[in-house]
Amino acid sequence: MKRFLLLIVLLAAAGGGYWWYSHRPTPEVEVARRRGADGIPVVVATAELRDVPIYMDGLGTVQASALVTVKPMVDGPLIEVRFKEGQDVKAGDVLARIDPRQYQASLDQAVAKMRQDDANLANARLDLARYQKLAATAYTSAQQADTQKALVAQLEAQVAQDQAIIDNARTQLGYTTIVTPVDGKVGIRAVDAGNIVHASDPNGLVVVTTLRPINVQFTLPQQALGAVSAAMAAGAPEVLAFVHSGDRGAAERGVLTVLDNQVDPATGTIKLKATFANEKLRLWPGAFVTVRLRVETRVNAVVVPPVAVQRGPRGPYVFVVGEAPTVTRRAVTIGHEDLTAAVIADGLSAGERVVVDGAARLSDGSKVNVLPPPADPAKRPETPVAGQPAGTNTGNAQRQRRPGAPG
Repeated sequence: MKRFLLLIVLLAAAGGGYWWYSHRPTPEVEVARRRGADGIPVVVATAELRDVPIYMDGLGTVQASALVTVKPMVDGPLIEVRFKEGQDVKAGDVLARIDPRQYQASLDQAVAKMRQDDANLANARLDLARYQKLAATAYTSAQQADTQKALVAQLEAQVAQDQAIIDNARTQLGYTTIVTPVDGKVGIRAVDAGNIVHASDPNGLVVVTTLRPINVQFTLPQQALGAVSAAMAAGAPEVLAFVHSGDRGAAERGVLTVLDNQVDPATGTIKLKATFANEKLRLWPGAFVTVRLRVETRVNAVVVPPVAVQRGPRGPYVFVVGEAPTVTRRAVTIGHEDLTAAVIADGLSAGERVVVDGAARLSDGSKVNVLPPPADPAKRPETPVAGQPAGTNTGNAQRQRRPGAPG
């Protein structure tokens, strides 16, 4: 019984110690208590001047800049396949061969026929020269000379036809060697060597896709048409593409190349296409990507963290920390705001300090204790990597902006 009671006492002591350890005050709170309980602890940030790129976000699909289904142009047995699946190829590389013997025989037959007609033409020209001399001395009729002249013309046409047949036979023979028309990467082979292939086969032999460069097609709401048109008139706007929204700093950079010539009436969106060098092959045909199109850059704008901006019935405002230190509630005009920065168009100057954490307990004229930013990066107001896709710091922004701020 005594051992049982001792065990209960030990467990209670351990639980109490764990509760005290988990609920002990943080160093920041201790500093605030030492400075005085009459000040509200807050974390501040300084408004600064910097160039802020303005992005429009959308979803897009990666498309190969060239997509070619390689099909046979003639019928016959496939005697050789010269590529490996997934291999990189250059334009003109041989992919496969069809048995050429039938087409070689047709070419040889056409060449022999032309030689025969050439011999007949040469003999007819000699006869024409003789008849023309005899007709000039009245030893034969002019009609016979004219008939021979017509025969020469007929044989010349026959030789020209033979040459066309030879050209066609040589073309058909050339089709027995199948080459890739573009640079790219071959896909999965559809036919193995030994099969009979036909020009009418719908699937072809293999698909070749060009991955460098590569395109991304995406859409934006029609309200963005004016900004996009202005950006294209000023030059080639930069486009960022992210395959994974959480992949920071791994954006592919490209340029906007196409703005569609009409708005889709069914969805109210405009289609755009951007081109990327894709040197590291991060973009792959068919993949969905997050796209950010830079339409403008605000130069020397006053910027604060977005969590500093509070909203009330009279519009957005910030708490500015003065010398006392006390805070002043000040109405501001927002020029642009996203998850990375809030551009203040009016109401705030560079160098002024604003509250970014603790604003829920403040009112105009409140006394505050300014704390250093928390050492834990998860508690610090987050500044995303340049070019980071929208949505990566949404949780941090929602965590720091508390409901119930004074209106």
